[in-house]
Amino acid sequence: MASMTLKNVSKIYPGGSRGVDHLNIDIADGEFIVLVGPSGCGKSTTMRLIAGLEEVSSGELFIDGKDVTKIEPGKRDLAMVFQSYALYPHMSVRNNMAYGLKNQRMPKAQINERIAEAAKILKLEEFLDRLPAHLSGGQRQRVAMGRALVRKPKAFLLDEPLSNLDTKLRTHMRAEIKSLHQRLATTFIYVTHDQVEAMSLADRIVVMNEGRVEQIGTPDDIYDRPASKFVAEFIGAPPMNVLPGGLFGQHAPYAAFRPEHGVISHGHGHGLNGHLELVEHLGAESLLHVVLESGDTCIIKKERSAALPEINGAISIKVDGQHLIILDR
Repeated sequence: MASMTLKNVSKIYPGGSRGVDHLNIDIADGEFIVLVGPSGCGKSTTMRLIAGLEEVSSGELFIDGKDVTKIEPGKRDLAMVFQSYALYPHMSVRNNMAYGLKNQRMPKAQINERIAEAAKILKLEEFLDRLPAHLSGGQRQRVAMGRALVRKPKAFLLDEPLSNLDTKLRTHMRAEIKSLHQRLATTFIYVTHDQVEAMSLADRIVVMNEGRVEQIGTPDDIYDRPASKFVAEFIGAPPMNVLPGGLFGQHAPYAAFRPEHGVISHGHGHGLNGHLELVEHLGAESLLHVVLESGDTCIIKKERSAALPEINGAISIKVDGQHLIILDR
């Protein structure tokens, strides 16, 4: 297992563009950290800097208190799992998993023992002699995990490992990865653009935007107490309603609330007045798209059984003060 610290870490590419900018992140031993953000926010660059696949332009990177900023990747004792699986197509599952260990000149008996242990954990025992082409996407992903697992690294680095899978399989593999972390109690650093993955897997989430850290916190912290307009609008499905603070009598530039916390009444009243423009029926719940008199829009979530206003009908929205988040940025 490993603790990690990124201290003022930046990556500057030729021409001056910044991949990441003055990152400060502390990762505890055995923690499951998820780096989340939109495409191009710097999360994969951060992962590659930790792995040593890219050089740090400035700042320091520590693993277990040791400065590894200039240490080559192979000496950091980290295992990386890629989005593409990166399996050798001409090798069996067994040989794919053994490849790195053979390069380390590990005794054959020890290699076989580690492969058997990993295969049992990942339910790959019956597939050990198959080629990758004869496996499903989920099975190939488990092989990629197995190849990392047999190395018994200090930490696992997973870069968008589920993005190539369909929705049903992605949900299943999320549960498998979470179970694996709980079983191994090893440090996991996981990159994704999918905020559902981040919320379901992480001990703590690092929300990134344009190469910087927007907020670090537990899933509950990020969901209930976003630190910025960006976080409020990125986390949640649907995300928070972020409106001008003045609509709520606030001096701050923004005030936000979750769609499930808006209370609708028919006709105009003392809340936010507007009209119902559209209703999305999503099975157990409905999403009400509302246009306010101010011209701003928001979404209210209601249970399917709730009585809904008519389309274009006048409505008023009230938000309890305890559910209103005031944002200065």
